[in-house]
Amino acid sequence: MLLLSGVFAIRRVPSPYLATLAVLLAGSIAGCDREKQTDGQAAEGQANISPGQAKQGGVDHFQHVVDRSRKGAKAPDVAFQGPDDAPVTLAAFRGRPLLVNLWATWCAPCVAEMPTLDALAATSGDRMTVIAVAQDLQGAEVVDPWFQKAGMKALQPYVDPENGLLDAASSALPTSIFYDAEGRELWRVVGAIDWQGKEAQALLAEAGT
Repeated sequence: MLLLSGVFAIRRVPSPYLATLAVLLAGSIAGCDREKQTDGQAAEGQANISPGQAKQGGVDHFQHVVDRSRKGAKAPDVAFQGPDDAPVTLAAFRGRPLLVNLWATWCAPCVAEMPTLDALAATSGDRMTVIAVAQDLQGAEVVDPWFQKAGMKALQPYVDPENGLLDAASSALPTSIFYDAEGRELWRVVGAIDWQGKEAQALLAEAGT
């Protein structure tokens, strides 16, 4: 385990990209590590930023970075589960821009930004599709009750208990990735952001949505 500024810890860094990102984030983002297995051991392939000493509160208490280094990269062909429990991939959403939010019910920054993401999904109309894919290892068992309690109005409970999308992203939670209508990445936001705020609106306008 490598400690950064006495706040963040990186486990089994799989690529130079993630190592560089971790250095950029150290001291600025309260990101979330992988969920632990029930035996207390980290899940296989973990390589994320652990929770920082962020203040308690809403999304404004958390920070983020905008990353355009993977612009043009094709969306991963990774299967996850839809609200109907059927397998689905990101290819199913091609034809219009897509914002994919990777989150988890146990991740404080993720939960903080969810109401603003839900509001964005409610107003996106035909301009783009917005989905939130939970990385909880217990899948729908914990995600569905969270959705009911939180009162999400537009977002649906997609789940990825195998963490396939998170592995493909080589990132921390929360991460939101914007794909164009052809399934090519334009930018990603690592960390929590107010999706109703000016910065998010500028990013979406940059993408033509």
